[in-house]
Amino acid sequence: MSRVAYVNGQYQPHGQAVIHVEDRGFQFADGVYEVWSVFDGRMADFDGHMTRLHRSLNELRIEIPMTRESLTRVLQETIRRNRVRNGIVYLQITRGTARRDHPFPAEGTPPSVVVTARSMSPDRSEATAKKGVAVVTVPDIRWGRCDIKTVGLLANVLAKQQARERGAYEAWMVDEMGLVTEGSSTNAWIVDENGKLRTRDTQANILKGITRTAIMALIEDEGVELDERPFSVDEAKRAKEAFFTAAGAFVMPAVSIDGVKIGNGKPGPITTRLRTLYLDQARRDAI
Repeated sequence: MSRVAYVNGQYQPHGQAVIHVEDRGFQFADGVYEVWSVFDGRMADFDGHMTRLHRSLNELRIEIPMTRESLTRVLQETIRRNRVRNGIVYLQITRGTARRDHPFPAEGTPPSVVVTARSMSPDRSEATAKKGVAVVTVPDIRWGRCDIKTVGLLANVLAKQQARERGAYEAWMVDEMGLVTEGSSTNAWIVDENGKLRTRDTQANILKGITRTAIMALIEDEGVELDERPFSVDEAKRAKEAFFTAAGAFVMPAVSIDGVKIGNGKPGPITTRLRTLYLDQARRDAI
C-alpha cells in the first residue's frame, strides 16, 4: 500500500509530498516536532506529547496552527490512511514559508504542518529488548535549549552516526564535567551500585521525555527508589543496570557502555519490569 502524508491541509502520496524551498524549517531548522507511538491504531501518551508540543511552539514564538481537536483529527486520519496498527506518527510544525532572512517573517505568515506515519514491528522491538543493546558515549555539543523539541538535530545526528559506526544502538552524550546528559534521541537511566534508579533532572537542560515522565509515575507506584540526579560515565559503567527511554524505544536495556559490560551483560530485572509495565499502560491508555 502506498503511504500518505499530510502537508499544509492536504493528504498527498508520500512520494509526492513536498514543502516550499524557502520553508524556514528546511532553511533554518526553525520548527518543532513530536512523535507518538501507535498501538493498535491509537496514540500512546497523547496528552503529554501534545502539552510538550504547545510548550515548544510557545518557547519559539511559533503560532499554534490549528486547534487541539483539529490537530488530533489530522494525526488520527494520517494513521488511518496509512493503515498503521503498530508504529509511529510524526508531526512537524515550522514557522512557515517566507523570503530567506534571519528575522521572523511578517506577522500572519502561516506555519507549515507536516504529518507522516509508518508501521514498525513490535516483535522486532521485543526481540531487541530481550537481548539488550550497546551504548557509546560522545561529547555533548548541542545548543543551550535542549529542553525545546526542535528539528535542529545535527548534533544528535552526528552522535547517532558515531554509535552506528562503533557498532552500538545509541549514543549517550556527556557534558564538560563528565556527566551523562541524555541520549541522541532518548533519556538515559541507570540502576547504580547502591540499587537506586537514577536519571538526570530536567532542570539541567535536557528534554523532558514523555516516556520518561510516564516511567517516573510507574516507579512511584512500584515503590522503586528514584534518585533524580546526574551520573558520570564511570558510574554508568559500574551500574547494576542501564537503559534508555523514548517513544520509539519504550524502555530499552543497555547491556554495555563503550564496550564495558553492564552487570551480567543481560537486561536487568528492574529494566525488564519497567518495560512490561510501561507497554501495558501505553496500550491501555492510548487514544
